[in-house]
Parts: sequence; structure tokens; C-alpha cells
Amino acid sequence: MNAPLARFSCEEIDEAVAWRRELHQMPELAFEEHRTSAFVAERLASFGLKVDVGLGGTGLVATLSRGTSSRVIGLRADMDALAIHEATGLGYASRNVGRMHACGHDGHTAMLLAAARALSKSETLDGTVHFVFQPAEENEGGAERMVAGGLFEKFPVEAIFGMHNWPALPLGRAGLTTGAMMAAFGIFEIEVKGKGAHGAMPHQGADPMAAMFQIGSALQTIASRNVSPMSSAVVSVTTVHGGDAWNVIPDACRMSGTVRWFAPETGDLIEKRLKAIVNGIAEAMGCVATIDYQRRYPATINDATEARFVQGVIRDMAPALVLEEDIEPSMGAEDFAFMLQRKPGAYVWVGQGRGTDDAGLHSPRYDFNDAALPIGASLWVRLAEARLAAA
Repeated sequence: MNAPLARFSCEEIDEAVAWRRELHQMPELAFEEHRTSAFVAERLASFGLKVDVGLGGTGLVATLSRGTSSRVIGLRADMDALAIHEATGLGYASRNVGRMHACGHDGHTAMLLAAARALSKSETLDGTVHFVFQPAEENEGGAERMVAGGLFEKFPVEAIFGMHNWPALPLGRAGLTTGAMMAAFGIFEIEVKGKGAHGAMPHQGADPMAAMFQIGSALQTIASRNVSPMSSAVVSVTTVHGGDAWNVIPDACRMSGTVRWFAPETGDLIEKRLKAIVNGIAEAMGCVATIDYQRRYPATINDATEARFVQGVIRDMAPALVLEEDIEPSMGAEDFAFMLQRKPGAYVWVGQGRGTDDAGLHSPRYDFNDAALPIGASLWVRLAEARLAAA
């Protein structure tokens, strides 16, 4: 028997949308989510949940226990915003200049709040749910900090689940893989030092710009010539800086970018080849290179059993929510991966596409689709009830 969307009254949906829009107006960057955390904690406490604050800095966990079962799961939402100037022109646009909820974390937070309230009233919930509100998903590894701070020792779970809105999926659809969901990522910064000279007399110097151009081109061969064609890899140079005048060869120049992969051995190969290429070309051209290479997030890998369970919950919610059967992994990255390294679980995308010129994630024109809010909250409710009841 299919289970439709959880029953939210019009007033409850309107209030959840109001929460989302209030959060949208007060975006806060990684580990600065003080107002957001207080906002969330206040509402969770009003639902009668036990709230523990300060985990991983500005993170918090609320706990709901019902019935007699000893089973425990975790549901996670991220709270942080991005350093982007909002350009939506909305009446509830960001009031923090240069800060914006351009990835929908305001929506994720509101969805989990709505689910927590609904589950606190559930007559069928039998077990414990930990609602994990995480800081600093964007590049700064808030999930890693929460895990290192004892998240799963203080709040043990059988499984942990995460959710993200996905503009490329139409509203009313959701999907996830039974394995790799999102890529691992790293960053690199390269400085090449040479010897400056007059632009008309390059032979009197060692041109770091010429070396940098060669390096940028050669780095593209890592994915195309070193990594197996059967594996996925991305090496992208995204910034190049050097020189201040048209007739002066500078002493140094800089380049930075990002790398992505799924298999750990591919990550090892990318790092090895990048360093060899940079140092080799710099030396061959009479320059010296320094490299700052950082591996930030591991790949987000869904547990196959838990992913299939989530797929089943989505199928049971049809036609209110339809499973997208053929989901391809993304080369984007997500620090929920750190939680999945410690506990089985799954990460699901919930569609929010409107079908008309949707702005993508991290766009200054992006806005979370409020119509997705009751859908995502309902999925949380159905998932929690079903997972705790599973034999």
C-alpha cells in the first residue's frame, strides 16, 4: 500500500516556509551559524525534543524517543551559507551583504525542522531519531569536525541519512545511487618563481608565466592520459594570477584549482602526477615551484542496503514522490561523506526543478523551491517511521 506525503496542515506548511524564508534572510558562513543554530534549537525545544548544542562548533543534535524499540537512526541537515552577493531581488533576500543561501541549506534546515515536529506527534514511531544540524558543509568540513567531536559516541546510530535539493531533478522526483553518489575533492595552489625581466628582453630572465602556461596545459593530461578511461577524474585550473604591467615579465605567478575523483587510488595518482608535472616543468624552464595540495572531502558512498531501503520508501510514496531510477553520480562533493565513512547510510537528492530557467546551486540567482519543502519533510517522516519499524 502506497504511503502518500506525510500529513502537514496548511498552517504547518506555511510556518515551515516562513522558517525557511527567515533563515534565508540571515545567512551565515561556516562555523559562524550562531543565529541559525539558536533559531533551530529554540524550535526543536518547543517540539519537546532534547537539544544538545555546541557540537562541532555551531552544530546541534536533537533527540526524539518514542515507544519501546532500542533502534536508533540519524537524520542530517546542513545550515551554512555561501560568500555570494544575492541577485534574486526577492522580498526575503539576504540581509547580510556578501552572504547568501545559494545552495538551499535554508530549505534543508526547514525540512528537517518540519519533519522533527511531525515525528514528535507521530503515533507510529517506535525508536529514537537524532536530528543532526551540521555547520560548515561548504568547503570547511563541519561534518568531519562533528564526527571528530564525538557525534556517534554521544549519539550512537544504526544508520545516518542526508538529503539535498537538486535543481536538475523536477519537483516531485527524488533519486540516489546504491554506491558512489558524489566525488571526493581536493584543491591546489601553485606558485612558480622565476626571474623577472623586461618584456622585450625575456632572455635575461626566467619567465614564470611561460612555465605556468605549460603547467596549465599539461595538467589536463592527468585525466585524459594517466587516469584509466574507466575511472572518473577532473583536474580544473580555475585561477591564474601574475604580473602587473604589459612590458614586465614578473618574478612569480600563481595558479589554483580543484581536483575530483571517486576511487582512492585515482586520488593518489592525481596528486602524484600533478606534483611531478608542476615540478618537472618549472625546473625545465629555470624556475622553482611550490605546491599546496589539500585533500578536503572523501567521496560520498551510499551503503547499498540503506540506499535500496530509501529507494523503497520513495517508491511507496508514489505518485506524490516518484523515484528517479537512473541517477548518475555527481562530480560535486559533500562532506556528509565523513559521516558515511563511520556509519552505514545514504544520501538522497530531492528534486526542486520548476522547469523554467532554474538557477543552479551556488548561483546568485538561486532560490530554494518552497514547494519541495513538504515533499522533503514527508520523505524524512516516512523514512524514519519505516526504518525504525524494519525487521
